[in-house]
Amino acid sequence: MDEDWQADLERWLAPYLESLGNKTRRRMCPAYIAGLIGPGDRKSIQPMAARSDAIPYDRLHHFIGAGLWDSAPLEATLWNQADELVGGDGAWLIIDDTALPKKGKASVGVAPQYATALGKNANCQTLVSMTLASGEVPLMLSLRLFLPESWTSDTARMEKAGVPAPLQEYRTKPEIAIEEIDRVIAAGVRFGCVLADAGYGLSAPFRQALSARSLCWAVGIPRHQKVYPADVQLIFPAAGRGRPRVRHVPDVKSMAAHVMLEGAKWRQISWRKGTKGRLTARFAAMRVRIA
Repeated sequence: MDEDWQADLERWLAPYLESLGNKTRRRMCPAYIAGLIGPGDRKSIQPMAARSDAIPYDRLHHFIGAGLWDSAPLEATLWNQADELVGGDGAWLIIDDTALPKKGKASVGVAPQYATALGKNANCQTLVSMTLASGEVPLMLSLRLFLPESWTSDTARMEKAGVPAPLQEYRTKPEIAIEEIDRVIAAGVRFGCVLADAGYGLSAPFRQALSARSLCWAVGIPRHQKVYPADVQLIFPAAGRGRPRVRHVPDVKSMAAHVMLEGAKWRQISWRKGTKGRLTARFAAMRVRIA
């Protein structure tokens, strides 16, 4: 690695290296990151160590496999810098998930599930991502691993893989996302609106949690999602015959989201079909209550 480039990398990493504490960790961190962003297709420890004389394999393996440290100071530094760069009322907090295709079944959380990177079901790990963006500048704030039920239902498997006890309980992706939102709010990160796709928007608890926190939000919904007008009311009609009603009902019938939007004269909308190609659909923003 070029010495000037290495010096620039270490200067950029300086605030984070201070949070690592241990001298060996501070020395190995730039070497590991240089290996990740450097040439070569394989980014596991052994190939990275083989491509550089400056990275001893045993020390790099210990740094990754056994080097435990508190991530909170690193996150605090990252979030503070992100807020200074793009934070504010005009910033967007974007919730999404990403997939890491994997072979085998030993990596924590790996299972056959939908892989966003491939557009189909595949053996992969899935991570819930949170990004702070303003204009055309996105900054990743966090990635949290999602554990499918095939993992959380197998305690022995999680123990063998070293999954910490507090993280062994099953949590949905929207639940993980809400926890991450709470953490960045507590850290003082500024943003004006939360955005998420239909994978999160179809979750009623997720939407309700955003509203309970008095957050401005806009989420996607499936085209067949049942919706009501914003002024819908719950009524308790008298039953004409049969058993009396025990629950309130809406005063209007629900309809599919695409039917409601296609009938709106003030806006035209088309729904994307398939997983490939450039997204050209126009989307409408409209106040509705989701069934």
